Amino acid sequence: MISPATPNSHDEVLMCYEKIMLKYDEGRDGFLDLEELKRMMEKLGAPQTHLDLKAMIKEVDEDGDNKISFREFLLIFRKANAGELLEESGLSKLAKLTEIDVVEVGVNGAKEFFEAKIQELQRSNKFEDEIRQEQEDRRKEEEEKTQRRMAFKEKAAIFQNGR
Repeated sequence: MISPATPNSHDEVLMCYEKIMLKYDEGRDGFLDLEELKRMMEKLGAPQTHLDLKAMIKEVDEDGDNKISFREFLLIFRKANAGELLEESGLSKLAKLTEIDVVEVGVNGAKEFFEAKIQELQRSNKFEDEIRQEQEDRRKEEEEKTQRRMAFKEKAAIFQNGR
């Protein structure tokens, strides 16, 4: 979490968030449009559907221009800190992925912090993929077992009918 108690950190934290936003503001117009937000979420490892992206913009778009300004970008984190975002919403995911703890990592450590967050998310995605693969393997084994039983019953029926 951003700690306002950290001396002289407010401007540094704002600069940190500004750098994050500018990194994804490919049009260099000071706004994140739908496509830029989409690419940002994909790069952060939390891709969203088109409708989810539109909902994310709508939730913080104070001026109704269908883009996220820097002020609106900061609003995401204010809402997250105030607990005003749904846990599974795209904005909540964005806030968690870009959360800065100035006391813990320092402003200069923000880059490493974000990289660690992305790696953490990728590890959890890898774990989920492994679980899905195990479930798929079990499902295939059950199908094969069922097919073997049916083949056995067919052969047994041939022998019983042959008497």
